[in-house]
Amino acid sequence: MASAPDVQRPKLSSVTKRLLLGRPFRSDSLGHTLLPKRIALPVFASDAMSSVAYAPQEIFLVLSVAGVSAVALTPFIGLAVALVMGVVVASYRQNVHAYPSGGGDYEVATTNLGPTAGLTVGAALLVDYVLTVAVSISAAAENIGSAVPFIAQHKVIFCVSAIALLTAANLRGVRESGTAFAIPTYLFMGGMAVMLVWGLLQTLVLGRDVHAESSGFTLRAEDNHLLGIAFVFLIARAFSSGCAALTGVEAISNGVPAFTKPKSRNAATTLLLLGTIAVTLFMGIIVLAQQLGVKYAENPATQLLGAPAGYEQKTLVAQLAEAVFAGFPVGFFFIAIVTALILVLAANTAFNGFPVLGSILAQDRFLPRQLHTRGDRLAFSNGILFLSGGAIAFVVAFGAEVTQLIQLYIVGVFVSFTLSQTGMVRHWTRLLRSETDPRARSHMQRSRVINGVGLAMTGTVLVIVLVTKFLAGAWIAIVAMTAIFVLMRLIRKHYDSVAEELDAWEWDGVLPSRNHTIVLVSKIHRPTLRALAYARVSRPDVLEAVTVNVDDADTRQLVRDWEARGIPVPLKVVESPYREITKPVLDYVKRVRKDAPRDVVTVFIPEYVVGKWWEQLLHNQSALRLKSRLLFQPGVMVTSVPWQLTSSQDAEPLDRGGLPPGAVRRGLDGESRG
Repeated sequence: MASAPDVQRPKLSSVTKRLLLGRPFRSDSLGHTLLPKRIALPVFASDAMSSVAYAPQEIFLVLSVAGVSAVALTPFIGLAVALVMGVVVASYRQNVHAYPSGGGDYEVATTNLGPTAGLTVGAALLVDYVLTVAVSISAAAENIGSAVPFIAQHKVIFCVSAIALLTAANLRGVRESGTAFAIPTYLFMGGMAVMLVWGLLQTLVLGRDVHAESSGFTLRAEDNHLLGIAFVFLIARAFSSGCAALTGVEAISNGVPAFTKPKSRNAATTLLLLGTIAVTLFMGIIVLAQQLGVKYAENPATQLLGAPAGYEQKTLVAQLAEAVFAGFPVGFFFIAIVTALILVLAANTAFNGFPVLGSILAQDRFLPRQLHTRGDRLAFSNGILFLSGGAIAFVVAFGAEVTQLIQLYIVGVFVSFTLSQTGMVRHWTRLLRSETDPRARSHMQRSRVINGVGLAMTGTVLVIVLVTKFLAGAWIAIVAMTAIFVLMRLIRKHYDSVAEELDAWEWDGVLPSRNHTIVLVSKIHRPTLRALAYARVSRPDVLEAVTVNVDDADTRQLVRDWEARGIPVPLKVVESPYREITKPVLDYVKRVRKDAPRDVVTVFIPEYVVGKWWEQLLHNQSALRLKSRLLFQPGVMVTSVPWQLTSSQDAEPLDRGGLPPGAVRRGLDGESRG
């Protein structure tokens, strides 16, 4: 009777991976991960949605330096930001229709302005995506820290943990991460809409006396003498900080392939919804903050006169919610919770955009090829891991301080905005040269005007951002972009040189004259005998065993045992006066090659296959060093002959029904073992 086959235990690391990420997806199920508009909106718009939680706040913060008179200009600055966002959204709707492949700004710039411009956009967006994660998560920690002091005291740990959770969610796949993030994003939009409508209704229609907790404080200007150019510079800096609200718009143009069909139309619709909702919330918060008399200061301890001792300044949104929902704490806590959630989930925009862009750059050989392929859950796993690693580095380096990180922010995105709009203007101009249909020409001319206005606005904002934020920290982002640009050029140069080296030479078909085979021997045991057997089966012209004499007594015993066993392969002893192994073998192989340059030398190396990581430290070290050196020798082939130790069977189970190594080759099966 046949015995039941042994049950193979799955590898612990595989079980853990499946528990965290889920079962792998087949390549032909990729279509099932595509996003409908109702899921794509929260996935791609969470960054722009969340910016309303800190972009208005940054405007108030910058203007607080000049006191109440400057803060009164906040609505006008907000309108300017809203105008720029409207133009950018309209411009990018042209982009997604013209370039729906997912290359976004990179593809537009490369196609119309050349590879250097495209690579500049790629470097800028990669840095901006990393900073999107760092800023969003840090802002979430700041908002939660307003209500939970423990988080405020451990912001860096909170941010690193949040990034790790986002990484795991995105590694599970696009649809699952999108579904998980849809509900909090819609709750945020709904909660903010209710807060703004109810707050403005109370103050403007019902005439109720509603005030923020900071309305009774006096905002003291840090500098009362900001006049002329200095005051204009302050206004420009506040405007550039408010333009953080525009980040995330470009993510949709990079994520068009993730939409369901018709992809470009759905992406354009989602982009329009994003812009409309973001502008409405952004301006609503600014107007309501003015109505409630919010005072928000860069240095509350010195600027907020009348504040109680030890006063902790709450975020702008928290102050609004507390005032609007006074007497209804559920509303306040709801807004606090969904705001924190949207700030955490805003980073998901980058987790969708960065891997896709990285894959396109890798396909063009500007990044390592590993970034081009999808993982077993059909997500770009390597790109996701690179993004999370970079974001964690920024969070740790800047202590999760939003005020410091935001100075690095939006430089990259406006570099890509400007180059993209320049490319689109050239795109329509090129098409107009050959288009004869009046209706098509009219559409192209209208699109060119939209992109032209977008170019003028984004170019102006870029100049303002560079002037006002360069010394404040934007130079770090510029240095990072430059470094990534140079690195990508070097990677492309390497790939091109390798391709040229491999493709340029044509084999003449001449075979080596002879095959000189060497089997390395340390002692006579089963792995050595297997290596000798495989070497003999290959029928080389010359076959010899080689051992290195590092101990005279052991070597003499090996020679005696070799002769006693009658092994039909000559054993050659190579002397090693300094007890080295690698160098004597290399020198011997080089001599063989020198004596017969047209021969190929094949070196068989017996190796142990172990199952525990610590066992690898105890075995194969000499073999690994020798193999790594032999690989650099021309005309030398290296063959590893594995011998599976018992522990390897538990580490990497094989589908052989519990049969021992070599059983199938010997003609044994489960029935014959019964």
